Amino acid sequence: MKLYLNINFRTKVGENLQVRIFEDGTEEKVHALKYSDNGNWLGEIDYFSKSISYKYQLVNNAGGVLDEEFSLHQLNFPHNYDEFVINDFWNAKNFPENYLNNKILKNKLRHFKADKVTVLKKHTHLFRLEAPIYHPNWKVVILGNCDALGNWQYLKTVPMSQTDFGIWEAAVELPQNQIIEYKYGLLNTDSGEVFDIEYGENRWALPNTEKNILRIQADHFFKFKAFEMYHAAGVAVPVFALRTESGFGVGEFPDLKDLADWAAKTNLSVLQILPINDTTANYTWTDSYPYAAISVYALHPQYLSLENLEFPLPKNLVKEYTAEKEALNALTLIDYEQMISEKWKYIKVIFDENKVEILKDRNFKKFIKENEDWLIPYSAFCVLRDKYKTPNFNDWKTHKKYIAGKISPFFTAKNKDYEASMLHAWVQYQLHLQLKDAIDYTHNLGISVKGDLPIGIYRYSVEAWAEPELFGMDFQAGAPPDQFTDLGQNWEFPTYNWEAMKEDGYRWWKNRFKALEQYFDAMRIDHILGFFRIWRMPMSATQGILGYFYPAVPVRMEEFYDRNINFDYDRFCKPFINDQILWDYFGEERDSIHNQFMNNHFDGTYTFKEEFDTQRKLTDYFKTNSYGWAEERLIALAANVLFLQEQVNEEEFVYHPRFNIEKTDSYKYLNIDEKRKLSELYVDYFFKRQDGLWYEKAMEKLPVILNATDMLICGEDLGLVPESVPQVMDRLGITALKVQRMPSDDIPWYNPKHAGYMNVVTASSHDSSTLRQWWHEDRTLTQKYFHEQLGQYGTAPWNLEPQLAEMIMKQHLYNEAMLAIFPIQEFLATDQALSNPNMDEERINNPAVFPHYWRYRMHLNLEELKNKGEFNNKIAGWVSDANRN
Repeated sequence: MKLYLNINFRTKVGENLQVRIFEDGTEEKVHALKYSDNGNWLGEIDYFSKSISYKYQLVNNAGGVLDEEFSLHQLNFPHNYDEFVINDFWNAKNFPENYLNNKILKNKLRHFKADKVTVLKKHTHLFRLEAPIYHPNWKVVILGNCDALGNWQYLKTVPMSQTDFGIWEAAVELPQNQIIEYKYGLLNTDSGEVFDIEYGENRWALPNTEKNILRIQADHFFKFKAFEMYHAAGVAVPVFALRTESGFGVGEFPDLKDLADWAAKTNLSVLQILPINDTTANYTWTDSYPYAAISVYALHPQYLSLENLEFPLPKNLVKEYTAEKEALNALTLIDYEQMISEKWKYIKVIFDENKVEILKDRNFKKFIKENEDWLIPYSAFCVLRDKYKTPNFNDWKTHKKYIAGKISPFFTAKNKDYEASMLHAWVQYQLHLQLKDAIDYTHNLGISVKGDLPIGIYRYSVEAWAEPELFGMDFQAGAPPDQFTDLGQNWEFPTYNWEAMKEDGYRWWKNRFKALEQYFDAMRIDHILGFFRIWRMPMSATQGILGYFYPAVPVRMEEFYDRNINFDYDRFCKPFINDQILWDYFGEERDSIHNQFMNNHFDGTYTFKEEFDTQRKLTDYFKTNSYGWAEERLIALAANVLFLQEQVNEEEFVYHPRFNIEKTDSYKYLNIDEKRKLSELYVDYFFKRQDGLWYEKAMEKLPVILNATDMLICGEDLGLVPESVPQVMDRLGITALKVQRMPSDDIPWYNPKHAGYMNVVTASSHDSSTLRQWWHEDRTLTQKYFHEQLGQYGTAPWNLEPQLAEMIMKQHLYNEAMLAIFPIQEFLATDQALSNPNMDEERINNPAVFPHYWRYRMHLNLEELKNKGEFNNKIAGWVSDANRN
């Protein structure tokens, strides 16, 4: 069988095109294409299978890959032809066919049955279009300038068959004596009318004069108009925040069904939740932080519904359980410690009373077998954590280092830890069943679920224990100062060892996405900037302000010399302290402070004593020695440096300017010339020299990782965003996040009407205050917003009135953005009777406070909310009018 490939692709001198053919998921062969003319490249290939997967790549004369397609071409060949001419197009990842042909489409078309296209020997052309159509009553047609294509008449168009999700095909016999001009259109199957034809110039195809050859016109993406694209609206709410009559002081997986019922009544088609992985480290309220998972696979036991387990609660405990449930549900906020303690108490009782039957369960055994790669280490980790009362495996008496052969016996019946291990495995099995049941129920309503992928892992997690080589355990990840906090953020997570992950093709990440894909249709990647660079701190730091970007183009000693900067390590890299700074920080207490913590050099300058010369040393000291108000100022003084030193090998050190260098007290005491030179270096470091490196690093890993999933990917790209980030996200078809109060430009707020299609717009997030809280934060800004954004006159009301909240919601709904997703608090703010009387209980997280207690819970039961007909119809009307249902 012969294939003749034709593709038009503009190249430069010294550049060539190749095609890589894959079979059974492995690379088969690379074929060089030959240049013809006018940008046309041709290839002739002998091929002997009835289906093919391939992609094109651009190479230089040395064979180095300059560019490549990230999405594969897929073709099936009819059996009655032996030769095929394939007219191709470069398949960009950001074509709608790639980012819209995802799990949401499959959910929308959940009753889809593939059509078959019949290709007869008389047919000269097979038209193949990749077009994800989200409306089940729309169909693609083709029309053109010949009788076979209806001579441009809408009533004579040729219907195409959807042979797979978003794949449309039609075989036709076309005249041999003319160039074929054609376009694709959309037909409404309910009315039988063609209601739209794609915009732009006509497409064209060459005639086919060879009887034994089939010409395949492999077109890419329908030229959609805005209203024809997928648009949706959704609600964002953490699972823990859901409130139902059956909950046990916290939201549980079955509660997602009630949320889905409410969403169906309001025309909302996306449920967005926060991470749901197990964060149980210490059984204290600090475990409420959903981004510090002890396993990237295990689900959090707090979401387990005791009333939906496969085995009932013993009758003698029902009364006690009911009383505790009522007490927990009476609280306005989550009491995490009480809830998780009581829930585990009942879980253990149920397991102990039914363990003989549980351990014989074939489905449970099957679950263990299918998930043993992560489930065995996780269960053993939980047993050891509970035995030694700490997740810090460095402090365990046994198994400090993970060795698979010594951990697998935990799952053998004779092992003393067998039953404890099986308890944790069974809880995971029950969580999986309950979540999967809720997801299936939600899908059956035509509603999709969007999850949340944390960028980091907890320092004392299963992954850090079992695969420490994949992480930078000597560093901490966080974020630089931003609109949330002037001190930056220290998440205390280890960083990633990307070089180690690259060695096996990012297996760790691919497996992680595959695990999430069994539940979710879309995924929010938390802090997607981490795939470009991470803000990392040495272990000696406690605040994010003492971090630097990694990887980065650092400052080397030669650059200091070239810029005529007289580098002095003690002056630049150690906290600068003089008499005036001591007075400014500590006033009358300066002498007692410096006597305790500092060396006096008797020249008006001071340095920290060795036992106090880092933020970490100071923090550890303050755990047992209180210094009240002075503690915070001493820790701040420890960050009064100009540069951070990084050791790259045994002999070389490089340097990174401290963030906001001009705001440091150290900078104030430089002379004018030093200030100018350091400011120029600072601007170059943070805003000029890094983008090329970060673009390269993101493109090295993101395409490989994202090709492992067909979830819709949404990147949280807030904060200090370099130019390379939107470039990469656009190229890879990743939707960006637009939070109105967190614009990337130097403007007070973002106008949602300017949002492009590849965006998720929202009025607030789990990291921000709610709209009602924000209304009070800065009255001058509120008044400006009230006048300029909402178009209102006079003085802004003291509180955000429901009608104003409604205006804000509608501005986010009526635009071109793919998704408009709002926290549930913002929906409730549009109704005086439904809004929470205590607005300050509605904030989920404050990034400036770490650790933060994540304990928000809806003040209304979902059962009650589902019955608010007037309210629900109002929202349903907005969504429908905005073409988002």
